[in-house]
Parts: sequence; structure tokens; C-alpha cells
Amino acid sequence: MALQEKLDRFKKQQEKCQSTLTSIVNRAGATRTPSKPMPLNNPPANARPPVPVKFSNDTERLQHINSIRKAPVGAQMKRVIDLLLETRQALTPEQINEACYVDMNANKAVFDSLAKNPKVHYDGMRFSYKSKHDLKDKNQLLYLIRKFPEGIAVIDLKDAYPTVMEDLQALKGGGQIWLLSNFDSQEDIAYPNDPKVPIKKDLQKNGMKPATDTPKRRAAAQVQGISSKPKQKKKKHEISKRTKLTNVHLPELFQNLSSS
Repeated sequence: MALQEKLDRFKKQQEKCQSTLTSIVNRAGATRTPSKPMPLNNPPANARPPVPVKFSNDTERLQHINSIRKAPVGAQMKRVIDLLLETRQALTPEQINEACYVDMNANKAVFDSLAKNPKVHYDGMRFSYKSKHDLKDKNQLLYLIRKFPEGIAVIDLKDAYPTVMEDLQALKGGGQIWLLSNFDSQEDIAYPNDPKVPIKKDLQKNGMKPATDTPKRRAAAQVQGISSKPKQKKKKHEISKRTKLTNVHLPELFQNLSSS
């Protein structure tokens, strides 16, 4: 009943408003044909529904940025170093912040640690990635490997430039270098394929044992010309009838002799 009363009261208010509007129109121009007022409670058929209010679409992104900036210093440093390695560009702190959300200007610990990091070069304005060996292409790579007849670890080369691993395989396929594994540490070593440079001692120094039965080590042995012949077993000496007998008071020593 209370709801019905409210509806009736609302309809009366609408009728009163409508009559008021009609009288205003009539007073404004007696010669004009009064337009039929539209009911307030019936919107036009072609009217668009109101657009609901949406919350910010950046909520998740802002939460992500906040979690990055609250992460430990080491985690933020890794994020920046990965960015520098991927882009291979010199970036300002502002550009780094825009790219990976690490605000180095607001975090002195991250800034100072990256400026002193051996994998990062800082020129006073920009940060860039610094590999152990400054190489640009396959020719420089081959020139460097030839400077290390004792071998150079591939792990020290793999971040020199983006296509260095493909170039290593190309140099190996072209017979210009050897790629052999250190069987103790499972690390690959690059050697120059120069007949003037013996690498047998270098293989042994790096923990490689070419004269074994595993396929990889046999391959390394073939590089050095080492044969993998099995060792001959020493013949076990047994007592025969020709053996001069001593200690005849120990008969158990001569059981083999008596049985033969």
C-alpha cells in the first residue's frame, strides 16, 4: 500500500508539471500551435541508453608498477640489465623507467648498484649493457678466438652480440674453430682450428679426457690423434710345477698345483 501511494503521488506531480508547461507555452504565443509535451516518464524510442560509469582501466597496470618498485634491489637491477641486454641501447633513467617501470631516480640504491655493476656501462647520463668481450660480428669473433689457442669459454662469448651463437656454429661448420665440451664442468670451449697450435695439453688442462669410451671423448681423441685401444689386462701369475716351491709347510698355497 505504501508503494502504491508513492506511485499515485508521483503521477499527480507529473500531471501538475505538465499543466504548468502547457500554460507557459500558451502564454508565450497565443497564435502558435502548442506542441504536445512528451511524458516525462517515457523517453523517446531512438534515445541511446546512458553509458555506465567505468572505473579506471589502469588499475592493474598501476598495481603492477607498484609491485615492481617495491621489489628488492636485486630484482629491479635484473629487470634493468635484461632490458639493456635485449635492446642493446644506451638509455637514460627516464627511458628505463618508461620501458620497465624501474624508477632509478627515486631509488638511489638501484641507481648506484647499476652504475657499478660489471655488466653495465654508465657514461654519466645513460646506461648500456657491457659484455665481457666487445665484439660486433663474426670476423671479430674469429679474431678473438684465434688469440686464445688454449681455448675460450663459450659462456664468456654468448652475450657479446645478439647472433654470436649462430656465428659460432657457422665458424664450426666452416672448419675454422672447434667447439668441444669440458666433461667435468659441462661447459663448451671454443678452440681455433689451427694445425700449428696443438691443443692436447689444453684439453687435459681443461679437464677433458679424450682417451675414454664415450662418443664425445672419442671424437676429441680423434682430433688429437689419440687411439682409444683398450688396455691389456695383466696376466695373473699362478703356481705351476716349474715354480720353485718354498714354504712347503703351508700346503693351502699349493692347492692349484695339486689339482693340476
